[in-house]
Amino acid sequence: MLSTSKTTDRPLSRSATAAQLRHASRNLPRYTSYPTALAFQPGEGAGAPVDWFAATRAEDTISAYVHVPFCRRLCWYCGCNTTVAHEYDRIDTFQQVLEREIDLLARALGPHAGVAHLHFGGGSPNALSPEHFLNLANRLYDRLGLRADAEIAVELDPALLSDAFVDALGEAGVTRASLGVQTFDPIVQEKVNRIQPYDRVAASAERLRAQGVRGLNFDLMYGLPAQNPENVAESVELALTLKPDRIAVFGYAHVPWMKKHQVMIQDADLADVAGRWAQAEAADQALVAGGYVRIGLDHYARPEDPLAIAAAEGRLRRNFQGYTDDPAPVLVPVGPSSIGQFREGFVQNAVATDTWGRAVLKGELPLARKLPLSAEDRLRAAIIERLMCDLAVDVGAVCQAHGVNPGALDASVAALAEAESDGLCRIDGRRIEIPEGGRRLMRVVAAAFDERLPVAQNRHAKAV
Repeated sequence: MLSTSKTTDRPLSRSATAAQLRHASRNLPRYTSYPTALAFQPGEGAGAPVDWFAATRAEDTISAYVHVPFCRRLCWYCGCNTTVAHEYDRIDTFQQVLEREIDLLARALGPHAGVAHLHFGGGSPNALSPEHFLNLANRLYDRLGLRADAEIAVELDPALLSDAFVDALGEAGVTRASLGVQTFDPIVQEKVNRIQPYDRVAASAERLRAQGVRGLNFDLMYGLPAQNPENVAESVELALTLKPDRIAVFGYAHVPWMKKHQVMIQDADLADVAGRWAQAEAADQALVAGGYVRIGLDHYARPEDPLAIAAAEGRLRRNFQGYTDDPAPVLVPVGPSSIGQFREGFVQNAVATDTWGRAVLKGELPLARKLPLSAEDRLRAAIIERLMCDLAVDVGAVCQAHGVNPGALDASVAALAEAESDGLCRIDGRRIEIPEGGRRLMRVVAAAFDERLPVAQNRHAKAV
């Protein structure tokens, strides 16, 4: 249950200016990639870019993302590709097909230096049985070649995390676990159909650490129904008592026209843009006061955490799993809807589990979409990534590094005049810097370099 400490001891959240709220109301991508997934094109069958897999280099370390599209409960805020499997037979069949896909990938990939980062997401990977998770992990290690220093990360639903599954994580050598906490407020939990008391999360954290899972992440949210600055800050303060290494604070994206189960969330229970801003600020203040370092847009880490060190050293990266210190040039997709990244471009597996499975059982990589990258895509992606990671970029220098005229993107720099006037950024020639006061709106600054944005911006969530 929530603490009974008085919220009047906590500093009030900063209010947004009218200009900030205007920008915060825009619909913008999260820029975990550029171009974003909305730009992907059909790429299945004969048009699938299987040759990209074979083009890995012997010196390349690779990463892999494994998507488990099942949960044991449906949270009404969820925007993930997942479903509730009421009978385990369905998950059993999925796991068998997934192992066959891993075999296909092992044969398709060219020489490489092994997996440096392996991430299990979903859905909830702990929808798998402990035995099936361990079998899956061992098959990945064997077929793709796990490096001795690899990070193995798993997303977990803490309320449904059994001791047996934690034991399997320890046996598999998992190094980092991310717990989907979202909120500790019981009223908010009830409104989003995700009941998980503080004591349950604390027990999960303790058990994971005892099994040698040395890195612990918490995912928190703002903008959920019945949330306000006070209960958001109190959830953060409760999370801090468990000393996670990293905390991500995501804004709820209310898109019931895309995720039908979100109709269970009443519009009247949701804060407006000014309220969402205040909630995000309350979380930020509590985290910084607790000694955590701001990482990019929405992540926080203890100063000694590798992510904080990477940010301080200018090595922070951004990919489909968010912020990372993983420098691998290749991300291999495993499982339905999973997205991969190669030097040549992006690929995505079939989203529907049955479509994905049919392709695998035919002996084909289940690729459904692709996006070959042009030289300009790579240039714009590099600028957007540095803005999202470093809050600063020398556009002219990046252009030169990509072999083009330093003034090639001057029009995009000029397009930021209003953002600069509103305090979102500072421009000195071709150098752009995002001050602390503009951090929450960095996506607005990055969007100036997104030439594809007007195509489908109504598909994105609010900037804050």
